[in-house]
Amino acid sequence: MFFLCRLWIWCKRFRHRCGYGVHSPSDFFLITSIIYERSPYYAYRILKKRGFSNYLPHYRRKVNRLLFRLVNYFRPKSLIEVGIGNGASISYMRAACRTMDSVTLKGRDRDKTLLQLTKKLEELKSVDCLHIAHTPFFQEVFEEALPYVQPDSWFIIGGIYESQEKRKWWKEVVADERVGITFDLYDIGLVFFNKNRYKQHYIVNFL
Repeated sequence: MFFLCRLWIWCKRFRHRCGYGVHSPSDFFLITSIIYERSPYYAYRILKKRGFSNYLPHYRRKVNRLLFRLVNYFRPKSLIEVGIGNGASISYMRAACRTMDSVTLKGRDRDKTLLQLTKKLEELKSVDCLHIAHTPFFQEVFEEALPYVQPDSWFIIGGIYESQEKRKWWKEVVADERVGITFDLYDIGLVFFNKNRYKQHYIVNFL
């Protein structure tokens, strides 16, 4: 059933592949050379051998490898991950940029998580990259981090279609005037904040 569902979604998104219809050179490059890149990075083999637990929320390996490529490309100085998981996503991202200041906040307790997030944001003064992973407090985390965004800040939002509530919220994020370019990759959403660019939303067939 899962396979058939993914196949149906892939068919619906068929025309949104390989940068089709994307006119911005930088956005086209991100889609064709980063999102769809197939280079066999050495770190992939090392991370694959770690055998991350399957008993906690996690992405497909394909998505974790994309997170690696995104961090490797943008080279953020700092990264905050909020949400419980099996440790794979943060391991892939740390392997891509070993010099960045990175932290994972588990996201089980709302007040504790938001307090920890606020302290970290105040320490950093701004946020380079925020990964909103498996947490029920995704909206609160997003709003808490917004005052700290800069033009080169970017967010990764996991599971944008995992529930009706999150699907509705993701549409609100895409339409939010505080947000610039957005990418819908189904498993994750990418949000950028450079307001000097024309607001645009892309659907990418990354299933």
